[in-house]
Amino acid sequence: MKAQTDTAEKVDEAVDGVTNWWNDPATHELVVERPVKILLIIVVALVLSWLARKVINRATRHGIERTPFIAPTVEDTPQYRAQEARRQQRMKTLGNVGRSVAAIVIWTWAALAVLDQLGVNVAPLIASAGVVGVAIGFGAQSLVKDFFSGMFILIENQFGVGDTIQVGDIVGEVEEMSLRITTLRDIDGALWHIRNGDIEQVGNHSARFSTARLQIPVSVMANPDKVSRVIEETAVAACEDPEIRDLVMGTPTMLGPSEFNPTYVSFRLSVTTMPGEQWGVARHLNHRILAALHEQDVVLTAMDSVLVEMKESNGDRS
Repeated sequence: MKAQTDTAEKVDEAVDGVTNWWNDPATHELVVERPVKILLIIVVALVLSWLARKVINRATRHGIERTPFIAPTVEDTPQYRAQEARRQQRMKTLGNVGRSVAAIVIWTWAALAVLDQLGVNVAPLIASAGVVGVAIGFGAQSLVKDFFSGMFILIENQFGVGDTIQVGDIVGEVEEMSLRITTLRDIDGALWHIRNGDIEQVGNHSARFSTARLQIPVSVMANPDKVSRVIEETAVAACEDPEIRDLVMGTPTMLGPSEFNPTYVSFRLSVTTMPGEQWGVARHLNHRILAALHEQDVVLTAMDSVLVEMKESNGDRS
């Protein structure tokens, strides 16, 4: 009987202990309030992230679909289509950067709020972060420079994804952009990662229009008037070929002899093309012009003229 009484008392004491522990405000805050608040912070962060993505995606989509009022004849031109494609690609790039920045801001706030609920005093942490930031700032100057340079590149629309640009000795197509890094793919397929802070000068081959410049060397013995006529007529006809017709803006301009050499004279021709299409147009024109010069028996180099003279002299002897 006494044993049963002792057991009952121990059970009552255990129940009272658990009840007192549960009713303790500190326990209630630790077990109930803090987890609920942390869960609420995470839920709010998720909702804010979803809303930010939704708003940015809608703004990006609106910017892409927005079409300025332009005459229908202008909308059908290749130049307008190229500019419109470039504008749409820029909006996509801005959308990607905006989503990244929004995610960083929201989840940084969420992390600080969770630390505060766990009892970590974030005020000194934030203050010390400023001091530490100054201390390490000298070592992170290049990183800050990269971010600011990337921001101004986007704001000023210096170039975008899909553009062909030249940075120093590197020429390639922009495959990816961020606030810190620009990624280029060159003609050999190499992928270049260039820090935005290192981009001091950049040439954009995809802005508005490009120019194909051809240098056609012919023999000094050739008739310059005939050469100019053949080159210009062939170039004008070639620009109507289906392969490059939509890539050419305007008619070719024959600039005439531009360089003299003991063995040849170089004739220059220029034609305005769609952005980034100058190389393909130049290759097509070179092929057509070379064939036309051969058909018109135009001697291309001094060595060719020597061979022709030798052949003619041998023919006379026979």
